[in-house]
Amino acid sequence: QVQLVESGGGSVQAGGSLKLSCLASGYDFARCGMGWYRQAPGKERDLISRISNDGTTRYADSVKGRFTISQDNAKNTLYLEMNSLKIEDTAVYYCAADRHLGGGYCIQSTYWGQGTQVTVSS
Repeated sequence: QVQLVESGGGSVQAGGSLKLSCLASGYDFARCGMGWYRQAPGKERDLISRISNDGTTRYADSVKGRFTISQDNAKNTLYLEMNSLKIEDTAVYYCAADRHLGGGYCIQSTYWGQGTQVTVSS
């Protein structure tokens, strides 16, 4: 059974930094990709960054150049390093993992963590 547990959220002033972690148990990082989403109050959950199993990364325009996604396969952990935080980055941040179907096929973002709150203040 796949379990994802996020940590590292908190409160920070604008311009500050945080690093989120997502510990994945029962999941093989080598097979499929993972991603970070966020959901602000009253808004939809949006994908902000993904990393494929070959290490390819991509970012939403809103975080490009400020956030960095990475993973440590040995530690079964996905990270999101967030720099130059803005008030509009305030949201609950979720990690998600793809489901491997076999034959190299994956269903994106099948498994979800419980989320971690990030609050950026002025």
